[in-house]
Amino acid sequence: MGFIVVIFLFTRLFKIGQIPGSLYWDESSIGYNAYSVLQDGRDEWNNFLPLHFRAFGEFKLPVYIYSVAVAEKFLGLGTIAIRIPSVFYSMFSLILIYFITKKLFGKNAGLFAAFIFTISPWYFIFSRAGYEATAGLFFFLLGVFFFLLTDKKNYFFLLMVLSFILSFYSYNSFRIFVPVFLIIFGLIFLCKKGAEVKTKLLWIIPAAALFLLVLVPVYRLYKYDAGFSRLDAVQISNKREIVENYFSHFSLSFLFLSGDSNPRSNIPGFGELYLVELPFLLIGAYVLIKKKSKFWWLPFLAIFLGPIPAAITKESPHALRSVLMFPFFSVVSGLGVDCFANFFKRNKEIIVFVVVLLLLLSFENYYSNFLTSYPVKYSADWQYGYMKIFTDYRTDFAKYSRIVVSDQDGQPYIFALYYLKYDPNSFRQSAVYNPVDNWGASTVKSFGKFVFKKIESSDLQKSTLVFATINDKIAGVNSVGEIKDLNGQVSFWVYSK
Repeated sequence: MGFIVVIFLFTRLFKIGQIPGSLYWDESSIGYNAYSVLQDGRDEWNNFLPLHFRAFGEFKLPVYIYSVAVAEKFLGLGTIAIRIPSVFYSMFSLILIYFITKKLFGKNAGLFAAFIFTISPWYFIFSRAGYEATAGLFFFLLGVFFFLLTDKKNYFFLLMVLSFILSFYSYNSFRIFVPVFLIIFGLIFLCKKGAEVKTKLLWIIPAAALFLLVLVPVYRLYKYDAGFSRLDAVQISNKREIVENYFSHFSLSFLFLSGDSNPRSNIPGFGELYLVELPFLLIGAYVLIKKKSKFWWLPFLAIFLGPIPAAITKESPHALRSVLMFPFFSVVSGLGVDCFANFFKRNKEIIVFVVVLLLLLSFENYYSNFLTSYPVKYSADWQYGYMKIFTDYRTDFAKYSRIVVSDQDGQPYIFALYYLKYDPNSFRQSAVYNPVDNWGASTVKSFGKFVFKKIESSDLQKSTLVFATINDKIAGVNSVGEIKDLNGQVSFWVYSK
């Protein structure tokens, strides 16, 4: 197991500050809000130690942001501080997968599950970039592990609920999963043998009261704040489309051939799982159904519930929103590899060697692609151009009284705040906001000398520096510079007067 952890840490930490080559807007938002909290306890919107960070109007959850704040306390505001919590949350998720699978199906199955978890494409990019879901998954798996320990000590039930609460406040998808699992696990705990109902209620009642208490901020968010505007913007109401979205997560294309189409979630051309894993996944599922050992249903429940958050929202199939599926696919596949190897008793070691070698070769192909062509080909998806604006031109900003940046490709203001390490209090005092858009997001129109808008020819005034995309390039005016993505394509034209 130690060797698997070493492989995991090496492949996640190697060039973590350079690949991907820049931060995308959510990472920048997480990093800057953590930085802002460190300065005076307030986020960019001037809320004191919030449980819901308004950010762009989408309300990011607190656990990962406060984790980054701790990292920034020691490492400063930077890429590594933003991404390192994801690495360690994912590493501990890996360890939990080992212990959960070991408890359910034995040590060897646990080792295979942990190994598959380490090398699978599904979670690879998430585990080395600043994704909130990594914290949500870790605390969810911790809750599952504590539940499996409730047959020994009743107090593990309370620890389970505390873990689920942290998952609930880590990533939005787990706000759907956690209540379902709490009810199911609560009923199982109540009905288990070995203790009186009164004794078990002494743990269930305070745990339930605690969970209801933490629902109050969520209720207030959707009742009195703008939480529903974001929900209405991303959800879909067509029942047929929801069903299609749900089953798209079980398609051969998504799982084994093409994967998520978003390059920030997976390398295009790779499935979320390796094709070589398919027979072991089927074997593991068959063994679970046939033997029906204790909690045999648990991986199936997680896998079948996993696509729901993605199914009811736009953009499906969606690897991030359905992230709960992944670790339990690893569990089932790990069991399948173990059972397959045990079938060949005399040649078990050879079979294990061949299977591990095939998986490693698949991973080597994925990982080498990630280190070489991926960061070049998909730098635009990681908003490399915005990083170049606020790093390459930062010394020129003092020469101009007005800097206009195109907002056609996202949330440029957050890159200005992050890369310039802009004083949070100064930003709050000068920020002017646009109305909430169709996605429920609120963008910054301007702060200080910076203006973010669709570029027009009238923006090119005296003492003005302008950055325009291909969508709002100023016709008939020669640019004074170009900002190119790593693949050589121009992302911004630079104008000055």
